[in-house]
Amino acid sequence: MYTNHLSGETSPYLLQHAHNPVEWYPWGNEALERARRERKPIHLSIGYAACHWCHVMAHESFEDEATARLLNENFVNIKVDREERPDIDRIYQIAQQMLTQRGGGWPLTMFLAHDDQRPFFGGTYFPREARYGLPGFRDLLPRVVEFYRSHEPQMRAQNAALVAALGDINPPPAPASTALTDAPLRSCRAQLAQNFDLRYGGFGGAPKFPQPKALERLLRDWRASAPGAEAGLQSLYMASFSLRHMGEGGIFDQLGGGFCRYAVDERWMIPHFEKMLYDNGALLALYANPSLITADLFFGQVALETAGWALRRMQSPEGGFYSSLDADSEGHEGKFYVWDREEVRSALSAEEFAVFAPRYGLDQPPNFEGRWHLYVAATVEQIAAALQRAPAEVAALLGSSRSRLLALRAQRVSPGRDEKILTSWNALMIRGLAIAARVLRQDALAAAAGRALDFLRAQLWRDGRLLATYKDGRAHLNAYLDDYVYLVDAVLELQQLRFRADELEFARQLIEVVLGHFEDPAAGGFFFTSDDHEQLIHRPKSFSDDATPSGNGIAALVLQRLGYLLGEPRYLTAAERTLRAAWPALEKQPPAHATLVNALEELLQPPEIVILRGEPAAIEGWQRELAQIFAPRRLVLAIPADADGLPPALAEKTPRGAAVAYVCRGSTCSAPVESLPALIANLHADRAVLAVPPGGSGAATLQ
Repeated sequence: MYTNHLSGETSPYLLQHAHNPVEWYPWGNEALERARRERKPIHLSIGYAACHWCHVMAHESFEDEATARLLNENFVNIKVDREERPDIDRIYQIAQQMLTQRGGGWPLTMFLAHDDQRPFFGGTYFPREARYGLPGFRDLLPRVVEFYRSHEPQMRAQNAALVAALGDINPPPAPASTALTDAPLRSCRAQLAQNFDLRYGGFGGAPKFPQPKALERLLRDWRASAPGAEAGLQSLYMASFSLRHMGEGGIFDQLGGGFCRYAVDERWMIPHFEKMLYDNGALLALYANPSLITADLFFGQVALETAGWALRRMQSPEGGFYSSLDADSEGHEGKFYVWDREEVRSALSAEEFAVFAPRYGLDQPPNFEGRWHLYVAATVEQIAAALQRAPAEVAALLGSSRSRLLALRAQRVSPGRDEKILTSWNALMIRGLAIAARVLRQDALAAAAGRALDFLRAQLWRDGRLLATYKDGRAHLNAYLDDYVYLVDAVLELQQLRFRADELEFARQLIEVVLGHFEDPAAGGFFFTSDDHEQLIHRPKSFSDDATPSGNGIAALVLQRLGYLLGEPRYLTAAERTLRAAWPALEKQPPAHATLVNALEELLQPPEIVILRGEPAAIEGWQRELAQIFAPRRLVLAIPADADGLPPALAEKTPRGAAVAYVCRGSTCSAPVESLPALIANLHADRAVLAVPPGGSGAATLQ
């Protein structure tokens, strides 16, 4: 068996390639020095463990001895896990798009100069032999080598132009004289409406991604609008319609909970079957909130099933959350999830099959390679009417059917699980669990979020700095902007569940590192890597959302919230400088910058901070009542009277009797409010709607 230089790595993706005949190296000095010494170009391959086409290319090319021989003789071969090294991935994804004028993706295949790592050719997936309109990888490699050896002047000129273009990606910031207005907020809603899919929800056509930040933006639009305003109702409709179709589609695991990364069709029916932690953290938070706005229990149920999947399949014994589940099992994409109709029929009673088949599309033609992938094809009420049964009976039969099939599915070969623990993705899941725990009143979710935060603080916070990744007792790699600011956001959400002075201090320490090591002092905003990070060909600074929220957007948001909470003007100044740096992008393409649009909203209308002081039972009761109000610009902290170690801005809000509230809007705080009805009146609760609270008690709560 071959063994290459990846055998000592922590990344499961790199370890998958540790026994390829290709002489892979991880990114690092050993590989880069060898390339310089031997004057061999670098073959850089970037992917991740749950990537289907990465596996295909590995099987076709990297496990093939003839291809490996070509690679080993002519290149220094470097394999990168894009989840551990998003800094490298971001740079070369942009470079690939500039070189080829095509979209990026994974696997990413790039060829770099031996001495400065500047790219001169690239692409994504290449088949071993020519097909799909793509050249064969084995045929391509000699041509790349010949070009590199014969066209060095042209290559160097191209490389210099590309690096210059990378440096010019971000236009100059808006000058201090430019007024930051709400125009991007209005434009964002209008552009989302223009791109909205009226038939199936979401935005655009296939392939279709959930885009949680765009949907969150629409919910915030609804909340910010006047009661009954047409634009606000349209925003709520677009968000809730999309969330329902996604939750009823095959992109959601109808048996086990949790969302796949995207759907290959416009109807959300057939997913790309990999499940990523970051998607599910964001969607968990997103689905919890509509249960406060509408009387529909569906949204809270999807949130609970997503959280159940995360706790059951993704939380490690140590408390942190694993990264992903593969799309493939036994060499086939989706095999773990799809069904034969007769297999289902034999596993269920006749009564159960009679309701399960129409509910999940088994009475329709097969929808995935001659088999059935489950999606909601009929409502409980439609099935009940057709079978002349009570809806409650149908729901009970569906519940027992799902339990039987989930147990049967558990006996199959499970998709591979990437068991590295990433700081940034864990922060997104902690945030999602905290919001769901607060809204849906689920103590188990709060406990899971707290365990995950404790794990990150114990294992990935070293000597006043964060590390990015952990596996098997080893934490390493400098953390990125996203790691820091996502974690601050998660800590703030956890404080709305149970206040911990040491956690708030931890958030303050994190944001001080961001200001000290990531800020762009010239133009504002924050670089993706710290000032003491490894020097690469470019230091990226991105404002747009991609599969995860914009680090700059979350930075601006949490800087404002911490700035007002702690009374720290430096934070507010840094947030405004970030928004000015992003202003040209915000004006041009607000939907692509939805996280920054949220931060802009809170610049124009500062967050509302409610500090509750007093006896724990009393203030926690007030906090639970306020948690049933959808108020995305509000933070509610219940701080016991005997709490110590408080920052001055909180310590000065002293307890009075059993419970008292201080309501702060921006830098202005109210007089103490000493009753819950007076507090609700202060918060303008009469502008919201009646909703059935989670749990289906039927009692309406004024929000």
